[in-house]
Amino acid sequence: MLFVARPRQEGFLMSFDRNSRVHDILRSPEGRRVVETAFPSLLGHPALEHLRTWPMWLLAEQFSTATAATTDPALLWEALAGLETPPIPVTSAVPSTAGRPDYEGPGVAEASAKPEVPRGATRWSPAEIVIAGPSHGNPFIDVELTARFSRDGTTVTVGGFYDGDGRWIIRFLPESSGCWEFVTSSNARSLHGLTGRFDVAEAPLGEHGPVRVDGFHFAHADGTRYSPWGTTAYAWIHQPEADREATLRTLESAPFNKLRMLVFPKAYDYNADEPELYPFPGDPEQGFDHSRFDPEFFRRLESAVVELGRRGIQADIILFHPYDRWGFAELGQATDDSYTRYLVRRLWAYPNVWWSMANEYDFVLGKTESDWERLADIVVANDPARHLLSIHNGLAFYDHSRPWITHASVQRIDQYRTAEEVDIWRRMWGKPVVVDECGYEGDLEHGWGNLTGEEMVRRCWEGAIRGGYVGHGETYYRSDEQLWWAKGGDLTGDSPDRIAFLGRIVAESPGGVLEPLSTYVGVPYGGIVGVHHLYYYGRQQPAFASLRLPPDRDFHIDVIDTWEMTVTRLSGVYRGICRISMPGKEFMAVRATAVDSR
Repeated sequence: MLFVARPRQEGFLMSFDRNSRVHDILRSPEGRRVVETAFPSLLGHPALEHLRTWPMWLLAEQFSTATAATTDPALLWEALAGLETPPIPVTSAVPSTAGRPDYEGPGVAEASAKPEVPRGATRWSPAEIVIAGPSHGNPFIDVELTARFSRDGTTVTVGGFYDGDGRWIIRFLPESSGCWEFVTSSNARSLHGLTGRFDVAEAPLGEHGPVRVDGFHFAHADGTRYSPWGTTAYAWIHQPEADREATLRTLESAPFNKLRMLVFPKAYDYNADEPELYPFPGDPEQGFDHSRFDPEFFRRLESAVVELGRRGIQADIILFHPYDRWGFAELGQATDDSYTRYLVRRLWAYPNVWWSMANEYDFVLGKTESDWERLADIVVANDPARHLLSIHNGLAFYDHSRPWITHASVQRIDQYRTAEEVDIWRRMWGKPVVVDECGYEGDLEHGWGNLTGEEMVRRCWEGAIRGGYVGHGETYYRSDEQLWWAKGGDLTGDSPDRIAFLGRIVAESPGGVLEPLSTYVGVPYGGIVGVHHLYYYGRQQPAFASLRLPPDRDFHIDVIDTWEMTVTRLSGVYRGICRISMPGKEFMAVRATAVDSR
């Protein structure tokens, strides 16, 4: 059910009403008591974090139906109207990142720490400067460390980070070969003024550099075409080692070259386990120290990114999300900022990184638009590689025309239609469209989690034919609750092989991409006008099809069964208006390719 929540207004005081969000009411002790009295089972509900996003009228309607509650709605609205909402604090200025000026006194010599320069560095691969340096106080917030890299007039400034136990790291992603020099700057005297140089060789075979936008599509830094065929395993890095290894084994034989994944752990249906590690030191019982980070956790995250890269997979890193029971969704501005800075500095030099500011940003109720804009600025400022950057919606689209957003990351907007809107969104935002969440192949009770394999594949074809990219997900129930969408592990669905087949069909088009052309007699088609046309019939099952091809050019015609994954070349050549036989079944496509186009 779709709804529009009342916008949050910073610093504004008002009474609750039927349109107030559950989250805002529960923030008030008096409001919490009213809701607990009306719905005693709410606070123990397994989907509480999701229910927080609902307006109160929807919660009352659903809970009254499900529990046969006897609460008189009129009395509930009256009780809420008598309360005042706690004001939401106005966002303060961004805290200083300069570090403590007195962190090391004049008795410490400048540039006295010991750096190790990179050896065997290659273009488009991370190069590390490792420094044995100070560890007193709280190095995570007391010290700022940067380095300026230069070569032949090119200068790149990079942020460093503390890796624990007196170990400091500055990562760099060289975009050209040759000799690079560096000099460090820091408020810590021992880390300030360190210099060095190192050689960078040409990129090894198969390394193409970060993925970047190429019109409405994508290409690596060296121009190699990249088409995202993605999947989702949100919390796979938070699982035991055996499960993480199973995920990587599955990906080795799967067709996916992009994986959406969370940094923070997830609390939601089929996500009840506690992770082994957290981004901050501490635990749920004793609490977390948000002024420090746990380097062991981030090393695990880095290892996951590296292992994905070895398999040719882009790691689509999601910085924030709403499905939280540890308080990570509402850390406050200062911690949000330091976490974002620390995360980006650790990961930016890996070529296979994408950034997603949030999964379902509009359900992260503790953040306003100004927060997202500020956090995006931090990502951009700390990522010299200019990795792809997006923000994913729940119900309401973000303004994807914002300059920091490289491409639209979209969730379904309707129970049935989403991929069908891709060409419209391309025109609206002027950017590539990736439908990262169109629903999932599976059999869960949720409407988004029980698509058939055929429907998942249909949505992928619909999006591709309209010039976009539709991502995969799988939610088949297992008694051990090891669902791919949640935890990774194994894939059992029917769609991955068919998505791989679609990827091959798209790659065979000139330039390896499809542009939306038109809808001809209700059939969408894409490709290149007069050169390469690909028609998709989806749920239609025609016994024959009429095509309008250029009258002055010969075409080969292939009939494609997208489910059986077969391509049948018709005999002869065709031009102008032509009629071809079809098998009278669903999920068929037709490809017309100019004879002289290759």
